[in-house]
Amino acid sequence: MTKNSIFKFILIALFTAGCSQPKEKISPPMENQATEKVVIYQLMTRLFTNTNSTNKPFGSIEENGSGKFNDINDQALQSLKALGITHVWYTGVLEHATMTDYSAYGISKDDPDVIKGRAGSPYAIKDYYDVDPDLAVDIKSRMQEFESLVDRTHKNGLKLIIDFIPNHVARTYQSDAKPAEVRDLGEDDDKRVAFKATNNFYYLPGESFRVPEESQAMTKTLYPGKDGRFEEIPAKVTGNDQFTPSPGINEWFETVKLNYGVDVQNGKTNHFDPIPNTWEKMRDILVFWAGKKVDGFRCDVAEMVPVEFWNWVIPQVKEINPEMVFIAEIYNPAAYSNYISSGRFDFLYEKVKLYDTLRLLIDKKRSTLDIDAIQQSLTGINRHMLHFLENHDEQRLASPFFAGNPFRALPAMTISATLDAGPVMIYFGQEVGEPGKGAEGFSQEDGRTTIFDYWGVPEHQKWVNGGKFNDSLLSDGQKTLRNYYSTLLNLAKTNQAITAGAYADLTAFNVQKANFGEDVHAFVRYADNEKLLIINSFNDVPTKVKIELPPAVLEALNIGTSDSIKFQDILWGEQQLDIEAGAGELMLKPYSTFIFKIQ
Repeated sequence: MTKNSIFKFILIALFTAGCSQPKEKISPPMENQATEKVVIYQLMTRLFTNTNSTNKPFGSIEENGSGKFNDINDQALQSLKALGITHVWYTGVLEHATMTDYSAYGISKDDPDVIKGRAGSPYAIKDYYDVDPDLAVDIKSRMQEFESLVDRTHKNGLKLIIDFIPNHVARTYQSDAKPAEVRDLGEDDDKRVAFKATNNFYYLPGESFRVPEESQAMTKTLYPGKDGRFEEIPAKVTGNDQFTPSPGINEWFETVKLNYGVDVQNGKTNHFDPIPNTWEKMRDILVFWAGKKVDGFRCDVAEMVPVEFWNWVIPQVKEINPEMVFIAEIYNPAAYSNYISSGRFDFLYEKVKLYDTLRLLIDKKRSTLDIDAIQQSLTGINRHMLHFLENHDEQRLASPFFAGNPFRALPAMTISATLDAGPVMIYFGQEVGEPGKGAEGFSQEDGRTTIFDYWGVPEHQKWVNGGKFNDSLLSDGQKTLRNYYSTLLNLAKTNQAITAGAYADLTAFNVQKANFGEDVHAFVRYADNEKLLIINSFNDVPTKVKIELPPAVLEALNIGTSDSIKFQDILWGEQQLDIEAGAGELMLKPYSTFIFKIQ
């Protein structure tokens, strides 16, 4: 079978998908909702416009190349806007520790022993007040090039998000770009004690930091003549709360934890009065970037920072820009409500509930009945939950470690984008089926796109097309996939039933009546005259199902029990579903997805 034949088969399978029905319990329409859903496109700035295809493992920036701020041109931004994007999350903007030598530009060199990968981790910040020199054409003008990107993003009708990494910094943190009046982190610390509320870091008095043996071996191989040692006396506590001078290579050994006035080793007692010095320093950093006209911050491991800090700082930053968006990376559902109400975050990562469930559904290890249970557990905060299937931490959908074929993940993607009014996010290359192949360097063959190494992203590079940012090099299958994402994201962004409508699950009702099994999912979203029936199949074989609408849903949709109603698919544009007397039948092809609209 040829490649085109395979994609044609997949396309037919998608075009003839399946359906399911709602429960008696119906959520109310959303109140005070924005007219648009937030749709985020995360891109790794170093990789996004890199057209170099050398891809030498552990290659240098000269060998493997790096994307630049200037390369993200109007054509790229207009293409993202046409895709349905509202916010671009530029990952890796802040200056971080790296093996690349920029000392000629007044930037101190970093010790390779405490760096992950040749390029370094974008979450090991070296200077909160500067941008990464890898991303500049003229390194001396790197901040001006970033400011131009901000302006260009806004002129193309998009908003801009950057990372704020509040919990930890690089072991070699040293700001050379800070305002003159700013005291550097740790500059005034009392290093004789493990904890002091006025210190910026935690210390291990009498202990010297020891580089992980694996990092020493790796460094010596790459850089002959290095001693494999990094001097830090006394040792600082590692970013992920490792109170040891010798963290392992799988820990965040390249980072040190910031002290927000919590005595972690003594019952996590809080010392917030007076306001800790770290709070004030971090507020000033946020204010600095708000002054650069960024529109939001994705806050790394936000739950490792006390919620009281967020309650204190977010309102101050929003005084500069009331529309500033704060997104928390958080993995503890028990803390969700607290970080929204007390922490004042706009949106939270929703990984451990919906993402994990959808991933297991693709692998046939969960039931579609679990999805409504998740929605009910999030009642009152659904609109704050940010949904995704890919980001820089997760494995690629198209990789053999996940779905293998990007089309198998489309039902899960449709659910992520339409289940509620909360934001949805995709990761660059997801829309063309980037599989994350290759052992890039520090990142090995793991189904992820590296964040630690200089690298080219092959399938994504086809769309970049030397800076043209078009589909002329994409395969037919990739064009189909990208068109699906464009249709889905634009619909999710603007359709009133999704941005502000009510929700009703159909799955439990139909499973109970044996109309279909626990590998089919269906629900409705509706508002005023906009009524959508969304059906997704996680079957890998064709399946005939019956779709039955319970009385409460018929009433909510203003459909009579004896009415004959036609639903037209608006996702692919070909399929029609006829509902007579509250029920209809549909043949679902494998991994099919539909959004039906009442005609």
